[in-house]
Amino acid sequence: MPKMKTHRGTAKRFRVTGSGKIMRSKAYKSHILTKKSPKRKRNFRHDTELAKADNKVVSRNLGLR
Repeated sequence: MPKMKTHRGTAKRFRVTGSGKIMRSKAYKSHILTKKSPKRKRNFRHDTELAKADNKVVSRNLGLR
């Protein structure tokens, strides 16, 4: 059985923390920023934990499980 390959598109979008959580960046921060409040734009900078429903697929694509 050959080694499992990492899905490169997934690897660029997600990162794994030391405790094993999968983190993702927030959407809606790339353009049309003039109508968005500074507080909203500031909150887009922080990563959030991936939803539990998506964990299985993303972790398989990253080659974790």
